[in-house]
Amino acid sequence: MGFLDALLGGRRKLKTPAPDRLFAMTTAQVTMETSLALKHRNVAGIVFQPLATADFKQIVADAEELLRGAAEDTGTTVETADDEFGYRWIVLRDDDFEDLVVSVNVVSSQLEAGGYGDRLLAAVFAFQEDGRPIYFIYNFKRGAYYPFVPGPGERERNNERELQLKAQLERDLPMEQELERWYPLWEIPL
Repeated sequence: MGFLDALLGGRRKLKTPAPDRLFAMTTAQVTMETSLALKHRNVAGIVFQPLATADFKQIVADAEELLRGAAEDTGTTVETADDEFGYRWIVLRDDDFEDLVVSVNVVSSQLEAGGYGDRLLAAVFAFQEDGRPIYFIYNFKRGAYYPFVPGPGERERNNERELQLKAQLERDLPMEQELERWYPLWEIPL
């Protein structure tokens, strides 16, 4: 950050992965349902670290208004929730999976266009397998997905199933190759 940027409050744009990587989920979802018997749960979410600035609040409010305005055509419902770590969730519900992906993209695009792409944490798409939850998490900073499969105990993961899903979906999704970056998101409000 240069002196004038610091003085005038300018923000340096971080280089981010190609935004179309998020849309890989729309085609992968077909493979998940037909080949892997994973059923999407008609819900997705985007989580970010909010700022108390008026500019940031206005961008988020505009994105939510845009989503609610489009809801008449798409049927997508929009909810917000704050988690115990101070992150804000925008939870989207829709029977049409593609509408969920597009809605997540609307929010992320608005934040990135406003210079707040660095505040984005992840997008989460909820599925189930035999009644158990499975989440696919898109890390905006890395431009890659990874599966998160909660285990039977408290704060346990089913690492074996996560690795199986990675192997089964590598051709369909840009997968995070560094396993140590597969961060669990506990208490997902989806």
